[in-house]
Amino acid sequence: MTTHADPPSTPADDSADRRALNDRRAAILEAVVAEYIGSAEPVGSAHVVNAPGVRVSSATVRSEMVALEREGYLAQPHTSAGRIPTDKGYRFFVDHLTAPGVLGPVQRRQVTQFFEQVHGEMETVLERASGLLSELTSYAAVVVGPSHEAATIRSVQLVGLSPLHALLLVVLSDGAVEKRTIDLDAEVSEELLARAGTVLASHLVGQTLSAPWTVPASGSKSLDWLVAAAHAAFDAMEGAIDADQVFVGGPARLAESFDAVETVRSVLAILEQQLVVVTLLRDVLDRGLSVAIGTEHGFEALSSCAVVVAPVTVDGQDLGAVGLLGPTRMDYPRAMAAAHVVGERLGERIGGGHDGHH
Repeated sequence: MTTHADPPSTPADDSADRRALNDRRAAILEAVVAEYIGSAEPVGSAHVVNAPGVRVSSATVRSEMVALEREGYLAQPHTSAGRIPTDKGYRFFVDHLTAPGVLGPVQRRQVTQFFEQVHGEMETVLERASGLLSELTSYAAVVVGPSHEAATIRSVQLVGLSPLHALLLVVLSDGAVEKRTIDLDAEVSEELLARAGTVLASHLVGQTLSAPWTVPASGSKSLDWLVAAAHAAFDAMEGAIDADQVFVGGPARLAESFDAVETVRSVLAILEQQLVVVTLLRDVLDRGLSVAIGTEHGFEALSSCAVVVAPVTVDGQDLGAVGLLGPTRMDYPRAMAAAHVVGERLGERIGGGHDGHH
């Protein structure tokens, strides 16, 4: 996947976009966006005169900035002589990034070390990855893990916990480990537990959790009773498989990113609604975008936010997503690079079938 976003507009719009902005005007706009992302201060013509690709007098820059404002790419906050980009200005900047951003050597090392050192169940990896993303970018990060619908069963075990309790342990192909306790009416020998485990494994390995139950009766009353108890525990697991796993990293960083307390409050409220978060990331990806700016993502409460998304792909299938949520004045090249790298590495980790037992 490239880190470029395809604009939501039709290709014809895009060429019209380029025609409307000649090279010099585009260079001026890109210089204003880059300067504003860095400084958070409205940008005056003096800052732009020496930018690459501009090289014209400040009078010319001023008149071009007026034209860019007229065309909706820049806005002038009423208290200032400088200008700031509009959502349309940011969109142009993102669509025409000449090179996708790259992470600096320190951050790249941070990513490598993280994936070398993080072990354990998939949930742990995903949760900690959301923290990593947030550290790399200082924006709030969201990691959506794969729902277990498509995952197949890699192993099934029944383990005695106490005379009247057993544990059903199921390891899935996506690295997730599901556990359920089974209450037993009578004491069961280790040998019977092992036999029941073998019977379950022989019929269930390679199936998905939601596949129809295919374990036939064996004729042994005690064995069939134990298998039936495991069947009930499996049914209880099924509820857990449809839910996407959503992990939010660094929500506190939102407070630093936005000036308005109200915005922070509404963004935090949205991040607490897992279904909304998943829908938001999926919608952006489904539209072929990697960035949604301002009102583009259709969530009113997030109109002063930008969302950067990268898919988590395993064997060509999108199994999850990583996202960054920040103000529209975010460092897009860096955010896109971080989301892309972490999404890619998570895909490799899930696809590598790490079984969570390190």
